[in-house]
Amino acid sequence: MTIHRRALVLAAGLAPSLGRAQATQAWRPNRPIRLIVPFAPGGSNDIVGRIIADTASQALGQPVVVENRAGAGGVIGAEYAARAAPDGYTVLINSSHSTIPAIVARVPYQTVDDFVGVAVAGFSPYVLVVNPRLPVQTAPELVTLLRANPGRYNLATAGKGSGVHLGGELFRTTSKVEVEVVHYRGGGPSVAALVAGEAQGGTPTMASSIGQIRDGGLRALAVLAEQRTPALPNVPSASEASLPGLIHEEFFPILAPGGTSAPVLATLGAAFRAAIQQSAEKLIQVAGVAPRAGFEAPEQVMALVRESVERYTAILRAAGVQPE
Repeated sequence: MTIHRRALVLAAGLAPSLGRAQATQAWRPNRPIRLIVPFAPGGSNDIVGRIIADTASQALGQPVVVENRAGAGGVIGAEYAARAAPDGYTVLINSSHSTIPAIVARVPYQTVDDFVGVAVAGFSPYVLVVNPRLPVQTAPELVTLLRANPGRYNLATAGKGSGVHLGGELFRTTSKVEVEVVHYRGGGPSVAALVAGEAQGGTPTMASSIGQIRDGGLRALAVLAEQRTPALPNVPSASEASLPGLIHEEFFPILAPGGTSAPVLATLGAAFRAAIQQSAEKLIQVAGVAPRAGFEAPEQVMALVRESVERYTAILRAAGVQPE
């Protein structure tokens, strides 16, 4: 069974049908629900959020409206969601949720305690890419170039504290290279800077960069995973690219403000899991994001968030990176 097929089989167990999601829950929304994306349009959270929003709207009987609130590497939008009324009408999708406390010194909310879990939209490795005008074809060639020219080249991120920032720091420390880290206001702007040559390299999300990689606007040197991904089958894994320590995968938790009641969470969870199930193939093909089973309960979602905060923090502290 191929990886692509396994992902679809796993996704089939994520949720009941849309009809069942509509029929069995006590709480029903009576106005639109805002899905907060704490980054600019065009980034991975925006792409994944929009893929599942329409289908979730069908299950809920109300529009799920994507609202971009970019800034501070995802902090501004996440804080807005944390402070929203816990009434079911505001939810957050934020793949950087667990990386922010590892990089940002003063986070204005509690990453775990101020939220409750709704669902996990899927998982996807980051990608090491360069502008195609850079004279390198492989990851080892990039490392050699950067070591020979310390501080000369720029590494684009999706904002301070973003998962892309963490990926860049991991690349910089594991490869022992000196590059200038430049923060942009989201995944879309950072990828645009890479395509334009304003920045020469980066570790963008697959969702935000896969179109440019396929069209030749970016050159992918490695996916930051142990194995190749079916979304980019010709791109070597980190291990194959002689970067065994550079394993970095993003996941997309969907969260509600802390204090949201169990009936509201049950309705939201059933609707979003059904939407993820029905959108599984599109998520894989368009965004390189593969759904996984095992996150049906709010506690399971938050356990993943908590474990990831601990992991990312440990990785960066071991690499000598301190929050700023």
